[in-house]
Amino acid sequence: MNSAEKLGEIETRPGVTYATHDSVALAGDLYLPKADGPCPILVGVHGGGWVQGARTGFRYWGPYFAARGIGLFAVSYRFAKAGQKTFPHAVQDVLAAIQYVRGNAKTLNVAADRIGVFGHSAGGNIGALAALAGGSPLFAGGYPQDAHAGESTAVKVFAGLYGVYDLAHMWQTYQLQSPRQNNIELFLGASLPENRQLYFDASPISHATLANNKVAVHLSVGTEDDLVDRRANTDAFALALKQAGFFVRTTIVQGAPHYFGSDPIDEPNSFSGFLAPRLMRFLAERL
Repeated sequence: MNSAEKLGEIETRPGVTYATHDSVALAGDLYLPKADGPCPILVGVHGGGWVQGARTGFRYWGPYFAARGIGLFAVSYRFAKAGQKTFPHAVQDVLAAIQYVRGNAKTLNVAADRIGVFGHSAGGNIGALAALAGGSPLFAGGYPQDAHAGESTAVKVFAGLYGVYDLAHMWQTYQLQSPRQNNIELFLGASLPENRQLYFDASPISHATLANNKVAVHLSVGTEDDLVDRRANTDAFALALKQAGFFVRTTIVQGAPHYFGSDPIDEPNSFSGFLAPRLMRFLAERL
């Protein structure tokens, strides 16, 4: 961090319930600047292979952003398990979080027209679907009883960290790496040979179209990611976005493995510390 950089005070509000879907209460942790507003805000979607993980993965990013004038709402969403798929439900959970933030913009002192999504790994998949295709019939209007169901789900930016953007390719990876449990099948409720259309719909790369290119995108991944193939996901998604006229930037982190996004940002030689100022520059320009 630049020694001349002035950091503001922050406020943390843990365990804020933003919706109840199918009798499951969904909560998030708010990290907000204590400053004149309204400020922009990101909805943080953690990773965990669609079956686990925790919003505490943003415990360093939340204070980092808030101290620099950007709010973060790190949310929990529903997990898949055997016999209980969560597509499109997890995406609709994130959409509800966006609507909650927009519907409470005045009380939170955030800008309703400056909302983005920050997703890691499986959260990159879910978050990218929410950002690029949240208004499509695939995902829209799933929970009309939500208090803020009438709010728009549109966002200005999507930032993805080692996200999964091609589910057909990731299904193949799981088949090779962990054939006893294919998390993609748990999430979608079907195998790739059973329903290729489903895998197409659930892949953000399928939604990298001219009609969706108002969302600015930042993609980051490490060169040593041994879980999610960089070329088939981040690189291919970035190319598809560029072909469709999106504003897109990438940060490739040399030597970084998967999972580095939950590491402390201020540690010496931190991979997150390398990404953070580059992501901030993108957000300062587009959010």
